[in-house]
Amino acid sequence: MTGRERREQLVTISRTLFAEKGFDGTSIEEIAATAQVSKPVVYEHFGGKEGIYAVVVDREMQKLLAMITEALSAAHSLIKLERAALALLRYIEESSEGFRILVRDSHAASGTGTFASLISEIASQVEDVLADEFASRGYDPKLAPMYAQMLVGMVALTGQWWLDVRKPGREEVAAHLVNLAWNGLTGLNPQPEITAATRSHPSMAIPRTSDKELRELEKAREKELKEAEKARQRELREAEKARVRELKERERLVKGAEKAHEREEKLRQREARLAERAARLEQGDQPD
Repeated sequence: MTGRERREQLVTISRTLFAEKGFDGTSIEEIAATAQVSKPVVYEHFGGKEGIYAVVVDREMQKLLAMITEALSAAHSLIKLERAALALLRYIEESSEGFRILVRDSHAASGTGTFASLISEIASQVEDVLADEFASRGYDPKLAPMYAQMLVGMVALTGQWWLDVRKPGREEVAAHLVNLAWNGLTGLNPQPEITAATRSHPSMAIPRTSDKELRELEKAREKELKEAEKARQRELREAEKARVRELKERERLVKGAEKAHEREEKLRQREARLAERAARLEQGDQPD
């Protein structure tokens, strides 16, 4: 893999593990083992678990914010509300792992904020919509921030509930959400439906994958697996070469130490012989 491909692989694997086990339940060792790389590879790309977690959380936040922002670009307030509710439910349906990560209390080390801060950011956009609506109807626009928090909080909590139950379908859930938000309890419609304008919007269409696309995806997956195996084999070979080099270096150092010891021993023996010879000469020079 290239460095970029390896990085994306690690992000994808970490996203799944964080969704399943949370930040504290996931380890660098597990991420590396699942990716079939060594721990230093993960550290090289992200600096640690906190770094890769921050990337995962930030990507999910940006993805959801983009979907909500697009939904709020509609002209009519009712349509904005419908599309925003559907956008959140669609994100939950298509990115369940990402939503599970967001709704958990973000770890302090993530540096990207919690789900509450994400909801607050969405509420600030809804606040502008409500302020205009309130002004046109003669209501106090200063109340828009409070109503925005109420409205977004209602949708967000419903989304958290729907994450696990998944019944009824997302359009029906969105219709009932909008029914409560738009009509209020005293004006509930007994059989609410999403408007045709929202249902026909391109962003609400469920993409279908053709057989050709499935085959291409399968080929790409097989290629990715082969490349991953090649990369793993390369890493194993490099590790073996490094081990051999280390053994050779250690052997060289041992031999060098042995030679140094031999030289010292020879020098000691030579000095001993010289001392012995000097002693004999000194004895020979003494008078009888």
